[in-house]
Amino acid sequence: MQVALDDYVWAAGIATELINTTAEVWRGDDRLPDLGALIAFVDLHARDGHEGPGELSALARRARPADLQAVRSLRATVRDLVDHPDQGHLIAGAAALTSSAGGATLVPDPAYDHRTRWAVSLRPEATIYDALSLICGVGILGVVHTLGEGRFRPCGAPTCRGAFIDTTRPGRRRYCMPGLCGNRINVANHRARQAAAREPDTTE
Repeated sequence: MQVALDDYVWAAGIATELINTTAEVWRGDDRLPDLGALIAFVDLHARDGHEGPGELSALARRARPADLQAVRSLRATVRDLVDHPDQGHLIAGAAALTSSAGGATLVPDPAYDHRTRWAVSLRPEATIYDALSLICGVGILGVVHTLGEGRFRPCGAPTCRGAFIDTTRPGRRRYCMPGLCGNRINVANHRARQAAAREPDTTE
């Protein structure tokens, strides 16, 4: 399996989704409770039309309970990096995450004929933990290099404990799960406006 170094947006997205599977974020409901959930997570985020998604899913299907525990530990490691976005800390931590890579090489670019791009390969004996660790490391390094350490943030929803890596072009993302946390804020604001409209006017 190979992870292209310029695929940092996809990789950072997986890092964000992974750290937000914890019970802390979901109010006691761990979203990676068993090997089946790990397989489902990997299948959901494997890329269509890129190299490697089938290999990533295959690694998940070969996982054992010890691999699941390792992935859960990886969540905490990546969350620590997102929560402490000092450039040196991010680079050192991401470099450690990519230590399972077997080396960099040039591979064909699926988007363009006759073009290549740099990618890092996993060793043949790699586990799903090694693969996700490499993906998260590539995502973090790519974002630090391309967008800067200011893109690592806690969720802006006051009741959410999630965090995220913002890879949007304008860099103004506010929520770890915009479709969920953003909607909760919109609903709360709507209810507050309705409540304010129902209050009697005491200024007269």
